[in-house]
Amino acid sequence: MTTSSRPDARRNACPYLYGQEAAAVARVLESGQYGHTGVTEEFERRIADFLGVPDAVAVASGTAALHAALLAAGTGPGDEVIVPSMTFCATVQAILAVGATPRFVDIDPATLCVTDQLVMEAVSDTTAAVVPVLFGGRAVGLASIRDELAERSIAVIEDAAHAFGSRDGTRRVGTTGVMTCFSFGPIKNLTCGQGGMVIPRTCEEADTLRRLRLLGVAQSQGERANTTTYRVDAFGLRYQLSGINAAIGLAQLDHFDTTEHARRRLWRTYQEVLAPLDSVTLVDVNADRSVPHLCQIRVPHRDRVFANLRTRGIGVGVHYPPNHLQPAFATWRRPLPATEQAGKEILSLPFHQHLTETDIDLVVSALGKALASPEGAPCASC
Repeated sequence: MTTSSRPDARRNACPYLYGQEAAAVARVLESGQYGHTGVTEEFERRIADFLGVPDAVAVASGTAALHAALLAAGTGPGDEVIVPSMTFCATVQAILAVGATPRFVDIDPATLCVTDQLVMEAVSDTTAAVVPVLFGGRAVGLASIRDELAERSIAVIEDAAHAFGSRDGTRRVGTTGVMTCFSFGPIKNLTCGQGGMVIPRTCEEADTLRRLRLLGVAQSQGERANTTTYRVDAFGLRYQLSGINAAIGLAQLDHFDTTEHARRRLWRTYQEVLAPLDSVTLVDVNADRSVPHLCQIRVPHRDRVFANLRTRGIGVGVHYPPNHLQPAFATWRRPLPATEQAGKEILSLPFHQHLTETDIDLVVSALGKALASPEGAPCASC
C-alpha cells in the first residue's frame, strides 16, 4: 500500500493486511478447490491451537456463528434469550432466526457490557440462553453466576465478534468453558474477508455444528466423494467457510501478536491524548487484557459533534443505536435507562492499524474544536 493511498483519520475502520494474504488466496485459486477444503480445516486447527481448545468450527460469518450456536444449544420457539440491547443488530437477528424471543437487558455505563447482576435480574422460567456481548473487545466472564446458570440449564453463548484474542483473566476468550462465537469480518481484529468461528463445549456439540453448517448432511465432503449417496439426518444451513476466506485468516493469524500489540498501543495513545478533554469519557475496554476493537467515547451533544467532525473529514461512527428502540424489535421494548443514555452519547473514533500518532493527534484536536463549537458546525476560523 502506498503512502498516498494509506487509510488515515478519514476512515473509521478498515482492514489491515500484512502482505501474505494475496499469495495465500492465489494458492487456493490455483488449486481449483474454492469451497470448504483442507485449508478451512487447517484454519480450524490453527485457531484451536492458538486458543488451546480441543476444537473450533468455522462458518461463513459471525452472524452464522451465533445462529448455529443457538441451534446447537437447542434454543427455539418458546425460549427467551437474554441479550444486551447495546450490540449490532446481528445478535438479535440470530435469536429471532431460531424462533426465540430476545429479552433485552441494560448495561454497565462504564463498559457498555452486561453484568452478572443485570443478567440474573432478567432470568425467568423461559430463559434458555444468555448472549453476553464482549463489546469493544472487553471480556465479560459472568463468572459469579455461571454455575447457577448451568444448574438451570441456561446456555451461555458469548458474542465475541469484537474480542478475538482478548482475555478473561489469564485465559483467552473462547477457553472459559462456554460456547463462543467469533467474527472474522473485514474490520475485525483478525479478518478472513468474511467468516466466523464457533468454539464448542463438547465433541457432540462440535459434531452438531458441523452438520448444521453443511445442510444437515452426515458425511464430510471427502466422504461423499467416495459414495453414490449421502444421508441428511438433521436440519442444516449452507454456512461453510470457503478455503479462499480461510487462507486469508491463516495469513492473518501468523501476525496476530503484532495485531494485538498494535491495537493496544493505539488505544493507549488515544487514552493519553484524550485525557485533557474534560467533557469526554473514554469507554473502558480493559486494554491490559483485551485486544481493542473500538475506541469509543461519550460526549455531550453527540449528534452535533458527530456532524462537526464529519464536516472536518474525521471518520467517526456510532456503534450502536440501541436495538430495543429499533422498529423491527419494538415488540420487546422495555425501559433500559443506561443503554438509552449511552445511545445518545457514544461516538466511535477512527481506530485501525493504519493510524499514526499524528493521525490520532489530528482526530483529538478536531474533537476539541467540535466540542467548543456550540452549534456543532465548524466556524470559519476553526
